[in-house]
Amino acid sequence: MKILHNLLDIPKSDGAYPEIGLTIGNFDGVHLGHKQLLKKIKEQCLARNLQFVVVTFIPHPQKILQPEKERFLLTSYEQRRSLLKKQGVDYLIEMKFTRDFSTLTPDKFLTDYLFCYPNLKDFYLGYDFAFGANKQGGFDLVKSNCIPKGIQVEIQPKFEFQGHVVSSSLLRDQVLNGQLKEAAHLLGRSFHLEGLVIKGEGRGKKIGYPTANIQVSQDLIVPQKGVYVTKTVYNGMTFQSVTNIGNNPTFKDTHQLHIETNLFDFDTDIYGEILDIQFLHKIRDEKKFATVNDLITQIKNDVLFARDFLKNS
Repeated sequence: MKILHNLLDIPKSDGAYPEIGLTIGNFDGVHLGHKQLLKKIKEQCLARNLQFVVVTFIPHPQKILQPEKERFLLTSYEQRRSLLKKQGVDYLIEMKFTRDFSTLTPDKFLTDYLFCYPNLKDFYLGYDFAFGANKQGGFDLVKSNCIPKGIQVEIQPKFEFQGHVVSSSLLRDQVLNGQLKEAAHLLGRSFHLEGLVIKGEGRGKKIGYPTANIQVSQDLIVPQKGVYVTKTVYNGMTFQSVTNIGNNPTFKDTHQLHIETNLFDFDTDIYGEILDIQFLHKIRDEKKFATVNDLITQIKNDVLFARDFLKNS
């Protein structure tokens, strides 16, 4: 998969642009609904000998339209690239989303950014596709513009799983509410958080449970405060772990959110390294303990629970 910023960046072959099938969207999470859509498009592109192109945006439009809102992305942009590559995408067009870009009318967006490409043959839309300023553009507008140009347009049906219409919005709610099992079903994988290991207070090591303090992007959604059974990937190796998300109320009351992971049977200095945390199950809510000894006893029980959970899952 090649990552580009404009359809006209797609390389020519023998002086001509390749014929393409295209879909467009944010694809945050690349969940089961996205995968169903992408799988069908890939199959049709292969059948029609078309290059499979996904058009998306960086940053996510919400970052520009609601700049005050933090922690809403299910996947980082790098994770999204990796997941889309696995779906067989040939070209990922990451268009730069700006305030000016957001004011484009649907017609102007189609003309300037999509129809500028001379060999667009198929245009695939999700069932809830809307675009342009105030999301005024939809299937009917796309179809009326494409038919005179000989571009085939197809809208994909909504995808339901276990009685739910699978959507990024539903998944965000599940993650925020600590419903990691339910989210994993709709994602088709465990919810992940990737971040940098930074210096902490060192309290975990002093009480016998050293933790890696993780700094994640302010754009990434974080599960509700509590203690979780997790698996942590470091340097290609997977370790069983327990992860705490919260404000360390036993020691001090602050508004700063901490993400701390205790990797089992692990004793390596990993400051400055990247960890990928896979959230599997919520053990309990965050709690303020009367004494440090009470906290140590609870952590011991959390670790025992996590080991047993991982052994039997």
